[in-house]
Amino acid sequence: MSADAGLAGEMEYGELVIRFDDRVLRPRPWTAAQSRWAADLLRSAPPGPVLELCSGAGHIGLLAVHASDRRLVCVDANPAATELTLANAAAAGMADRVETREGWIRDVLRPDETFPLVVADPPWVPAAETGRFPEDPLLAIDGGEDGLVVVHEVLGALRRHLAPGGVALLQLGTTAQAEAVGEALGGSGLVPGELREYGDRGVLLRLDRPT
Repeated sequence: MSADAGLAGEMEYGELVIRFDDRVLRPRPWTAAQSRWAADLLRSAPPGPVLELCSGAGHIGLLAVHASDRRLVCVDANPAATELTLANAAAAGMADRVETREGWIRDVLRPDETFPLVVADPPWVPAAETGRFPEDPLLAIDGGEDGLVVVHEVLGALRRHLAPGGVALLQLGTTAQAEAVGEALGGSGLVPGELREYGDRGVLLRLDRPT
Protein backbone atom coordinates (compact mmCIF):
# COMPACT_ATOMS: atom_id res chain seq x y z
CA MET A 1 0.00 0.00 0.00
CA SER A 2 0.99 3.62 -0.52
CA ALA A 3 2.92 5.37 2.21
CA ASP A 4 -0.01 7.81 2.38
CA ALA A 5 -2.44 5.07 3.37
CA GLY A 6 -3.99 5.26 6.81
CA LEU A 7 -5.45 2.49 8.91
CA ALA A 8 -5.86 -0.56 6.68
CA GLY A 9 -8.23 -3.45 7.02
CA GLU A 10 -9.82 -6.31 5.16
CA MET A 11 -13.20 -7.97 5.22
CA GLU A 12 -15.05 -10.87 3.70
CA TYR A 13 -17.34 -9.63 0.96
CA GLY A 14 -19.28 -12.52 -0.49
CA GLU A 15 -16.72 -15.02 -1.77
CA LEU A 16 -13.97 -12.37 -1.85
CA VAL A 17 -11.66 -10.81 0.71
CA ILE A 18 -11.48 -7.07 0.15
CA ARG A 19 -8.70 -4.82 1.39
CA PHE A 20 -9.39 -1.15 2.09
CA ASP A 21 -8.06 1.74 4.15
CA ASP A 22 -9.29 5.09 5.37
CA ARG A 23 -8.65 6.81 2.03
CA VAL A 24 -11.76 5.12 0.60
CA LEU A 25 -15.23 4.29 1.85
CA ARG A 26 -15.25 1.17 3.99
CA PRO A 27 -17.25 -1.48 2.07
CA ARG A 28 -20.77 -1.92 3.41
CA PRO A 29 -21.69 -5.62 3.59
CA TRP A 30 -25.26 -4.93 2.46
CA THR A 31 -24.02 -3.68 -0.92
CA ALA A 32 -23.18 -7.26 -1.85
CA ALA A 33 -26.87 -7.31 -2.80
CA GLN A 34 -25.97 -4.98 -5.67
CA SER A 35 -23.23 -7.38 -6.77
CA ARG A 36 -25.57 -10.39 -6.59
CA TRP A 37 -28.26 -8.63 -8.58
CA ALA A 38 -25.69 -7.64 -11.20
CA ALA A 39 -24.36 -11.19 -11.40
CA ASP A 40 -27.89 -12.47 -12.03
CA LEU A 41 -28.42 -9.92 -14.80
CA LEU A 42 -25.11 -10.84 -16.42
CA ARG A 43 -26.43 -14.27 -17.31
CA SER A 44 -28.68 -12.76 -19.97
CA ALA A 45 -26.85 -9.49 -20.69
CA PRO A 46 -25.47 -8.69 -24.16
CA PRO A 47 -21.74 -9.31 -24.70
CA GLY A 48 -19.20 -6.83 -23.40
CA PRO A 49 -17.41 -5.65 -20.28
CA VAL A 50 -19.04 -4.47 -17.07
CA LEU A 51 -18.53 -0.86 -15.99
CA GLU A 52 -18.31 0.15 -12.32
CA LEU A 53 -18.60 3.88 -11.60
CA CYS A 54 -17.41 5.44 -8.32
CA SER A 55 -15.75 2.11 -7.63
CA GLY A 56 -13.94 2.73 -4.34
CA ALA A 57 -12.06 -0.45 -3.46
CA GLY A 58 -13.72 -2.22 -6.40
CA HIS A 59 -15.67 -4.66 -4.26
CA ILE A 60 -19.10 -4.32 -5.87
CA GLY A 61 -17.86 -4.84 -9.42
CA LEU A 62 -15.39 -7.56 -8.52
CA LEU A 63 -18.02 -9.64 -6.76
CA ALA A 64 -20.45 -9.06 -9.64
CA VAL A 65 -18.13 -10.52 -12.30
CA HIS A 66 -15.90 -12.94 -10.41
CA ALA A 67 -17.95 -16.05 -11.29
CA SER A 68 -18.13 -15.06 -14.98
CA ASP A 69 -15.55 -14.44 -17.68
CA ARG A 70 -16.52 -10.78 -18.10
CA ARG A 71 -14.02 -7.96 -18.05
CA LEU A 72 -14.50 -5.15 -15.55
CA VAL A 73 -13.70 -1.46 -16.03
CA CYS A 74 -13.58 0.50 -12.73
CA VAL A 75 -13.72 4.30 -12.66
CA ASP A 76 -13.01 6.53 -9.66
CA ALA A 77 -11.56 10.02 -9.19
CA ASN A 78 -9.59 8.94 -6.11
CA PRO A 79 -6.07 7.55 -6.80
CA ALA A 80 -6.37 5.36 -3.71
CA ALA A 81 -9.39 3.64 -5.24
CA THR A 82 -7.34 2.68 -8.29
CA GLU A 83 -4.58 1.28 -6.10
CA LEU A 84 -6.91 -0.74 -3.90
CA THR A 85 -9.03 -2.04 -6.78
CA LEU A 86 -5.96 -3.38 -8.55
CA ALA A 87 -4.75 -5.03 -5.34
CA ASN A 88 -8.14 -6.61 -4.73
CA ALA A 89 -8.39 -7.82 -8.32
CA ALA A 90 -4.97 -9.45 -8.05
CA ALA A 91 -5.86 -11.11 -4.74
CA ALA A 92 -9.00 -12.55 -6.36
CA GLY A 93 -7.05 -13.89 -9.34
CA MET A 94 -8.74 -11.42 -11.66
CA ALA A 95 -5.92 -9.03 -12.51
CA ASP A 96 -6.06 -9.91 -16.21
CA ARG A 97 -9.77 -9.03 -16.41
CA VAL A 98 -9.83 -5.73 -14.52
CA GLU A 99 -8.97 -2.27 -15.85
CA THR A 100 -8.96 0.86 -13.70
CA ARG A 101 -9.37 4.45 -14.86
CA GLU A 102 -8.58 7.33 -12.54
CA GLY A 103 -10.43 10.57 -13.12
CA TRP A 104 -13.85 12.14 -13.59
CA ILE A 105 -16.33 9.93 -15.37
CA ARG A 106 -16.82 12.27 -18.32
CA ASP A 107 -13.07 12.43 -18.92
CA VAL A 108 -12.07 8.75 -18.84
CA LEU A 109 -14.73 7.03 -20.96
CA ARG A 110 -14.23 7.09 -24.71
CA PRO A 111 -17.12 8.43 -26.81
CA ASP A 112 -17.54 5.12 -28.68
CA GLU A 113 -17.56 2.85 -25.59
CA THR A 114 -20.72 1.05 -24.53
CA PHE A 115 -21.34 -1.41 -21.72
CA PRO A 116 -24.15 -3.96 -21.31
CA LEU A 117 -24.12 -3.67 -17.51
CA VAL A 118 -23.18 -0.75 -15.28
CA VAL A 119 -23.05 -0.68 -11.47
CA ALA A 120 -22.63 2.59 -9.63
CA ASP A 121 -22.35 3.68 -5.99
CA PRO A 122 -21.98 7.46 -6.28
CA PRO A 123 -21.83 9.81 -3.29
CA TRP A 124 -25.45 10.53 -2.32
CA VAL A 125 -25.26 12.21 1.12
CA PRO A 126 -26.43 15.86 1.01
CA ALA A 127 -23.49 18.15 1.80
CA ALA A 128 -25.13 19.51 4.96
CA GLU A 129 -25.42 15.99 6.37
CA THR A 130 -21.89 14.67 5.76
CA GLY A 131 -20.94 15.48 9.36
CA ARG A 132 -23.03 12.49 10.41
CA PHE A 133 -20.33 10.25 8.93
CA PRO A 134 -17.02 11.55 10.34
CA GLU A 135 -15.12 8.34 9.57
CA ASP A 136 -15.95 8.40 5.86
CA PRO A 137 -13.80 10.26 3.29
CA LEU A 138 -15.67 13.36 2.14
CA LEU A 139 -14.95 12.63 -1.53
CA ALA A 140 -16.75 9.30 -1.20
CA ILE A 141 -19.98 10.57 0.37
CA ASP A 142 -20.52 14.27 -0.47
CA GLY A 143 -23.27 14.42 -3.09
CA GLY A 144 -23.66 18.18 -3.10
CA GLU A 145 -26.61 20.24 -1.92
CA ASP A 146 -29.29 17.67 -2.71
CA GLY A 147 -27.06 14.59 -2.66
CA LEU A 148 -27.51 14.10 -6.41
CA VAL A 149 -24.69 16.09 -8.03
CA VAL A 150 -22.53 13.05 -8.79
CA VAL A 151 -25.65 10.95 -9.46
CA HIS A 152 -26.47 13.27 -12.36
CA GLU A 153 -22.93 12.78 -13.66
CA VAL A 154 -23.56 9.03 -13.55
CA LEU A 155 -26.86 9.45 -15.39
CA GLY A 156 -25.08 11.42 -18.09
CA ALA A 157 -22.61 8.57 -18.51
CA LEU A 158 -25.47 6.06 -18.75
CA ARG A 159 -27.11 8.11 -21.50
CA ARG A 160 -23.90 7.96 -23.49
CA HIS A 161 -22.47 4.55 -22.61
CA LEU A 162 -25.19 2.07 -21.62
CA ALA A 163 -25.61 -0.30 -24.56
CA PRO A 164 -29.02 -1.01 -26.16
CA GLY A 165 -30.55 -3.82 -24.16
CA GLY A 166 -28.26 -2.90 -21.28
CA VAL A 167 -29.03 -2.51 -17.59
CA ALA A 168 -27.64 -0.27 -14.85
CA LEU A 169 -27.93 -0.74 -11.09
CA LEU A 170 -27.66 2.56 -9.23
CA GLN A 171 -27.22 2.83 -5.47
CA LEU A 172 -28.96 5.75 -3.77
CA GLY A 173 -29.79 6.80 -0.24
CA THR A 174 -33.58 7.09 -0.26
CA THR A 175 -36.72 6.37 -2.23
CA ALA A 176 -37.14 10.14 -2.63
CA GLN A 177 -33.81 10.27 -4.44
CA ALA A 178 -34.91 7.37 -6.65
CA GLU A 179 -38.07 9.28 -7.53
CA ALA A 180 -35.99 12.36 -8.40
CA VAL A 181 -33.81 10.23 -10.67
CA GLY A 182 -36.90 8.89 -12.43
CA GLU A 183 -38.12 12.45 -13.03
CA ALA A 184 -34.71 13.43 -14.43
CA LEU A 185 -34.73 10.65 -17.04
CA GLY A 186 -37.39 12.06 -19.34
CA GLY A 187 -36.27 11.83 -22.96
CA SER A 188 -33.01 10.11 -22.03
CA GLY A 189 -33.82 6.70 -23.47
CA LEU A 190 -33.39 5.21 -19.99
CA VAL A 191 -36.32 3.59 -18.23
CA PRO A 192 -36.48 3.28 -14.42
CA GLY A 193 -37.42 -0.19 -13.28
CA GLU A 194 -37.42 -2.20 -10.08
CA LEU A 195 -36.51 -0.46 -6.82
CA ARG A 196 -35.16 -2.55 -3.97
CA GLU A 197 -35.12 -0.99 -0.49
CA TYR A 198 -32.70 -1.90 2.32
CA GLY A 199 -34.09 0.00 5.29
CA ASP A 200 -32.01 3.01 6.34
CA ARG A 201 -28.94 1.65 4.52
CA GLY A 202 -29.97 2.68 1.03
CA VAL A 203 -31.84 1.63 -2.11
CA LEU A 204 -30.95 0.04 -5.44
CA LEU A 205 -32.62 1.29 -8.62
CA ARG A 206 -32.61 -0.61 -11.91
CA LEU A 207 -32.38 1.42 -15.12
CA ASP A 208 -32.89 -0.14 -18.55
CA ARG A 209 -32.07 0.96 -22.09
CA PRO A 210 -34.51 -0.80 -24.43
CA THR A 211 -33.18 -2.22 -27.68
